[in-house]
Amino acid sequence: MTRDICVVVPTVREHECVRAYAENAREHGFDLDRLQFVLVTEDRCETDAMARLLDEEGLSGEVFDGSARERWYRQQGIAEYEHVVPAASHAETSFGLLYLWAGDYEYGVFIDDDTRPHSEYDFFGCHLRNLAYEGEVTSVRSDERWVNVLYRNADDHGLYPRGYPYSAMGETVETETRYVDDVVASQGLWTNVPDLDAVRILMDGDLRGQARTRLDAADYGEDFVAAPGQYLTVCSMNLAFRREVVPAFYQLPMDDNPWDVGRFDDIWSGVFLKRACDVLGKQVYNGTPLCEHNKAPRSTFGDLTNEVPGLELNEHVWEIVDSVEPAVPRAARTAEPSDDAGGDADAYAGIYRAMADAMVAAERDYENAEFLAYVGEHMHDWLDALGEIRPGVGTAERAPADD
Repeated sequence: MTRDICVVVPTVREHECVRAYAENAREHGFDLDRLQFVLVTEDRCETDAMARLLDEEGLSGEVFDGSARERWYRQQGIAEYEHVVPAASHAETSFGLLYLWAGDYEYGVFIDDDTRPHSEYDFFGCHLRNLAYEGEVTSVRSDERWVNVLYRNADDHGLYPRGYPYSAMGETVETETRYVDDVVASQGLWTNVPDLDAVRILMDGDLRGQARTRLDAADYGEDFVAAPGQYLTVCSMNLAFRREVVPAFYQLPMDDNPWDVGRFDDIWSGVFLKRACDVLGKQVYNGTPLCEHNKAPRSTFGDLTNEVPGLELNEHVWEIVDSVEPAVPRAARTAEPSDDAGGDADAYAGIYRAMADAMVAAERDYENAEFLAYVGEHMHDWLDALGEIRPGVGTAERAPADD
């Protein structure tokens, strides 16, 4: 079997999670030879122990602390783009995307180290079946144009996930059945500790960064997609995707920036991805396989400090993206999946560059509005880095900056 799945695990604490996912694969008969693990960590962490774990489990993979990442950038000839992956941030998952892009992997999987798979699900197999799914599925929309991925039991628990705009709360939800046949991302949801922002955790009465409310499998119903023109939060703790989306799936430069904006890397990347999917007629599938989220206790106020600089921006980023009308050749909307240096990947890159231009040009009277242009420039650099690794994708000229 070809090693065609790149599994990216950002970890500084719980690298033992890899054993649980390997055991799940064995229990369900999933071929571990298909998996290449990429553990993204820091120089201060136990890289030798992580490498031993991979050997003990018989897994193919590599461990990249900061020094190893610097060497890899030089080897790939992209040292000038090292800044696109922020230091000491969860957004270092972007390094895993670069690694995938440089290899011949058809799929990527993101796994957070504070999660564990539910034994009843074939974790990797379920994600791949979602990505290959063709048929009818529940389609969800709201009058606020945002879908709460926890919508099914929201009347009981009242939860909205991290990154859901406060202005879109109190929405009216509608569901219907829709036929889908081009799924490019599979978002597995989570039990135990909900993925909330710090404000909502405080409202739930918890000072330890977790929330008192807990979720279980009964809080979820059928798998679903967000209808075209609707947005949703995309959390990278349990996520699989096709290679073609990488140009439009950069995990944004959080934490390590002059404005101290953090905690929205996967949220905003999901907004950009959903807009690209809508333009191209693709789908983000949500629901199973569930994972158990065992978030470690930490100060809720620490998370709040990281989130506050970006809270107002989060209310509006989707509006900027939604206003973009990229010119996409009609053939790109109907093309069959193609090789890694053209076809769908080119289409995603073109759409992403248009969104980057919009971020750079955005002039808004928001708190830390200058961060929008910073993000847009990094989005451009992301495409340029991909073009250096695989010439031909993401290399179109940038729009000229306003004086």
